[in-house]
Amino acid sequence: MADARHDSGPLLRVDGLACGHGHALVLSDVSFELQPGRSIALLGRNGAGKTTLIDTLVGVARLAPARAAGRIVLGGRDIGVLPPYERAAPRDGSGGIGWVPQERNIFRSLSVEENLDAVARPGAWDIGRVYGLFPRLAERRHHLGTQLSGGEQQMLAVARALVLNPRLLLLDEPLEGLAPILVEELLAALRRIVRDEGMSAIVVEQHPALVLGITDDALVLERGRIALADTSASLRAQPERLERFLSATAVG
Repeated sequence: MADARHDSGPLLRVDGLACGHGHALVLSDVSFELQPGRSIALLGRNGAGKTTLIDTLVGVARLAPARAAGRIVLGGRDIGVLPPYERAAPRDGSGGIGWVPQERNIFRSLSVEENLDAVARPGAWDIGRVYGLFPRLAERRHHLGTQLSGGEQQMLAVARALVLNPRLLLLDEPLEGLAPILVEELLAALRRIVRDEGMSAIVVEQHPALVLGITDDALVLERGRIALADTSASLRAQPERLERFLSATAVG
């Protein structure tokens, strides 16, 4: 999954990652690389370990130390022992990890603009730029989080991650539960972020048809292991290769 356009080594390297909750092993010997400027679709059935992998990269998973192994290296630095806030905003000022969890985690008692101001760091993605990406947020900049629709809250969650100016963006099922028109709006925004702007990203999604068109590579998890790795274009052209790992409805 390497990209010949980049000679400086991977942005993210995961080596032999194993982790679990209590006595249950969730991920086992997970290894992969993400090159700068590329994106990965992370696929798999419910319970395959997708969210556990994202939470482990972010550092929020409460994992039993006896069940943990492996390394997570971001930009040449081992971040596996760092707390979540240092993974998001490293002390050296370099970009960290921007995270969009399933729960969105916006500040519901703050306005859209206050949500963005609260986390923004200097860089190319400022508040004006995310308003350009999400005009709905610009129109509702003074609305509280509680006054936004589910789709608007998801847009705000993505915008909050962007104004951190991360070097890696992690999105955990960002399209789940949204109306079709909002799915299209959010997909267009994600396509711009990862395709046009070259943001390195990992996108978790239940439905390959939605995400394979905007990502470079794909990983399929099954029972906590990587069962399939290929380019997104290849899997998009051969959806039958996914059928043993995903439901036929999801593949289609």
